[in-house]
Amino acid sequence: MNERKIIHVDMDAFFASVEQRDHPELRGKPIAVGADEERGVVSTASYEARRFGVHSAQSIQVAKRLCRDLIIVPVHHSHYREVSEEVHEIFLDYTDLIEPISIDEAFLDVTYNKRGVEFAVEIAKEIRQRIREELHLTASAGVSYNKFLAKVASDYHKPDGLCVIHPDKALDFISRLPIEDFWGVGPKTAQRMHAMGIFNGEQLRAVSRHHLLDVFGKVGAVYYDFARGIDERPVEAVSIRKSVGCERTFMTDLSLKSTVLIELYHTVLELAGRLSKTEFEGKTLTLKIKYADFTQITRSLTSEKVLRTKDDILPLSKTLLAQIEYSIAHPIRLMGLAVSNPQSEEELVKHPEWIEGTLDFEE
Repeated sequence: MNERKIIHVDMDAFFASVEQRDHPELRGKPIAVGADEERGVVSTASYEARRFGVHSAQSIQVAKRLCRDLIIVPVHHSHYREVSEEVHEIFLDYTDLIEPISIDEAFLDVTYNKRGVEFAVEIAKEIRQRIREELHLTASAGVSYNKFLAKVASDYHKPDGLCVIHPDKALDFISRLPIEDFWGVGPKTAQRMHAMGIFNGEQLRAVSRHHLLDVFGKVGAVYYDFARGIDERPVEAVSIRKSVGCERTFMTDLSLKSTVLIELYHTVLELAGRLSKTEFEGKTLTLKIKYADFTQITRSLTSEKVLRTKDDILPLSKTLLAQIEYSIAHPIRLMGLAVSNPQSEEELVKHPEWIEGTLDFEE
């Protein structure tokens, strides 16, 4: 059986790069894409801005303090989607096996490709060159024999980079890889692993499968396999919506219980409307809270029945809210709710990118 040939393509600072491309006066300058208002948040920062510590999900006001010359550019979602479709048209010249991860990144299985090119790295080079020449944007790409390694590789030489992880070099590469850079290992999981003395792939590989299952449940099997360069998941051309969600950033921070409950009610109504519109069915409800200091927590529970209406969601959301602590000294800045297609342990094994609450919340 032939070794699989997987490419992960990740557009560099996508929103910001599109704005700089379309507006020559912004090129070479530090920009942040987001709403220039008191409660605004950075969606994407250009690499010029990142040198000052500006990054996505950061308060616009904090970003301005970090970079005095920062230029704030409004978000143009519909335009970014159009550009993303142009990128995918390039992908389709090589393969139909394309799995979008987000608007600016995707996996491609080029094991049997339309051009008959033997080496995946040559396809990755062509794709990056065409994105540069035809769309005047840059992309980073990772090439390997599975999705885990291709994803890690694409982050390795960003921006505008290309990294190939050959099968015979994979274990050495993984051994040196910081545990935070493993796909599916977020801050909370990394903290738990650090407490176990695990800081890189070599140390993770030394932990038995049994112990990882004990500590992390069935997701521990994912970490065990990743440490050995094993990831059998196929590139799925049909993307299945994982969740439907919404979130609200408040004009003023909330600490009064009655006000928080009112905002929870409105968020539930918005979520029920989105569920009706998309006809999405899920049983797991997740509440996301972001505090004024930008720390964030999530709480989830799973119902026995599909969550569709306000009456289904409101009681569960109140149960989750009761688990949240807030006060005048620790007020709430943002609230989000999402319904997911049950996040069973089996589903987490299949989709490690779901770990640590990466649900489809929308601003």
